Parts: sequence; structure tokens; C-alpha cells
Amino acid sequence: MKNGQPQHPIHSLLSTRWSPYAFSPRTVSDHDLQSLFTAASWAASSFNEQPWRYIVERQSGGPAFQAVLECLSPPNQDWARYAPVLAIGLFKTAFTRNGKLNRVALHDLGQAAANMATEATARGLVIHQMAGVDLDRVRTLYAVPADFEPATAIAIGYPASPGDPSHASLSGRDAGTRTRRPLAEFVFAGKFGDAASF
Repeated sequence: MKNGQPQHPIHSLLSTRWSPYAFSPRTVSDHDLQSLFTAASWAASSFNEQPWRYIVERQSGGPAFQAVLECLSPPNQDWARYAPVLAIGLFKTAFTRNGKLNRVALHDLGQAAANMATEATARGLVIHQMAGVDLDRVRTLYAVPADFEPATAIAIGYPASPGDPSHASLSGRDAGTRTRRPLAEFVFAGKFGDAASF
């Protein structure tokens, strides 16, 4: 794993979570996948709607995996083809309870992905989330209902080792230092842009 250097103490599962480009060909077990998606299911959501849905394929699935891969933008396809598992994240646009628009559904899908990333880190796995997805292709290929929106993709696996096929061409992309904005740049009080006193 790749340790970050947080400005203030946080749990190591958060500071060691990262999103590599180079993946090992090592298989992700059914047990681990079940736990990752269970972690996603325990994310907070508005009115407990749990609006997230996932389409998941393994690299060993051949054409089914290739179909998901081809839903990604070409730059993402270049490295994601090495991941042993790919998933497409979707969300339900309206509340089941009353049919009203759920304006935070995408936020809740993000919370589910964050839970998944934390669980993955605890298991020695990594996930790499992607916005570069052909959403229209996903909708058509998977017959997505009108009240759901495709949104993101996730590569799931283990980080590459020096002998893995993806390591030679992609390890350079993973070599940079992980940085984050200082709190004063995004935590405000009084008015937007004024740093909070703490």
C-alpha cells in the first residue's frame, strides 16, 4: 500500500487507501467481493433509500468483462484491462417511498464507493474509481431502466508487483506523492473562502 502523510491524525485505513493504475492479475475471491459490496450496502443514504446499484464482471468472464471495459473511456481502458474485476455504478433517481427526485442519490453512491474503498484497503485490495464512462453505452448495453442513471466505474484488485504485466508500463503513474489541500482551503466559517478558526 502507499502511505499518505495527513496533516492531522486519521485512521490508517484512510491514509493508506489509494487508487493505483497498475493491477496484479491475482484473482479477487468471491468472499472478498461479497464483503466489498456488503460494505457499500452499509453506507449512509438519504431516508435509507440505498439508491446504488452495480454491474460487475470479472476479467475471467471474457466477453462479459470486455463489454464493461468497452464502456470506459479509451484512456481508462488502457490500464483498467489489467484489473481482475470491473464494476459500473448506477443510482436510482427518485425515492421509492414517494417518487420524488432524490437530489443526493449521486452523493449516496459516492458514500457507498467510499465504504467499499475502506473495506478494500482493510483486505489488502485496492479500487480505482473512474468518471470516464460512456453512460449512453452503459444504458443501452445493460437495458438500464429510465429511473436509474449510470454514473461511474470501479476497478477492483490487488496492486501490481514488479513482475506483473501491468507494472512495466503503468508503475510510473503510481509513483507520485499523494497530497491533499490544507484544511484552510476548503473548511470555511463566516463566509465562503474564510478559513475556519480551528
